[in-house]
Amino acid sequence: MSEIDTPVLQVQGLTVSYGAGPVVHGISLSLERGAVAGLLGANGAGKSSTLRAIAGLEPCKGKVIFEGEDISHLSTAERFKRGLVYVPEGRAIVADITVAENLTLGSYFIDSATRARRQQMVLDFFPEIANRLKSAAGLLSGGEQQMLAIGRGLMSAPRLILLDEPSLGLAPLLVARVYERLAAIQREQKLSALLVEQSFHVAAKLAVRAWVMRHGEIVGDLDEQALRSREGRQQAIDAYLGSRQEGRAAA
Repeated sequence: MSEIDTPVLQVQGLTVSYGAGPVVHGISLSLERGAVAGLLGANGAGKSSTLRAIAGLEPCKGKVIFEGEDISHLSTAERFKRGLVYVPEGRAIVADITVAENLTLGSYFIDSATRARRQQMVLDFFPEIANRLKSAAGLLSGGEQQMLAIGRGLMSAPRLILLDEPSLGLAPLLVARVYERLAAIQREQKLSALLVEQSFHVAAKLAVRAWVMRHGEIVGDLDEQALRSREGRQQAIDAYLGSRQEGRAAA
């Protein structure tokens, strides 16, 4: 299999446990290179735990294969250097340093000339923060902070970016704006991305495939056609709730 045909990410039998028992139960998935896929599900379904385990932030069992190589034994920093970048939920910027310094944190291991080029690319995608480089990051609006968090992730030129609920806490207009920029980045950079969302409609703006999680298991697999259709929405609701009858009642 050529590099182009090799999935950018394969997860095999991933299990994540906290305390008394597992919260993710041996799930498997595969993401094609240059594609955007989503992990959907209600709060507590195991989505963020899955993403954090892929990033190396949670101990887990099973395999994480990145660009054809088993990286299960690698630290978070080593995965980051290989191009696997995690953008946490709640933005998680460093509020008391400047916007420019936050961007630098995303590219600390590269030379200054490359860093300058990547920063300009980020600012082209997110002009809202371009005039705020010297401002403390904590003074940005919620939408601007989310753009900064994504921009910081892009500073390292990731080969796969893991986005944990990028719409969390944002008003609908800001969610639309953030996702418009993500779509532009994906088109221009051919970026591979795996995003966690609770909202089916938000994920469907960008993803071409989605897995629905419930109680730590994958209970639904939606292709691009299903993501764009009313029937796909119903399928996702059914998977969220565990039965078609419950899904109809909730809808």
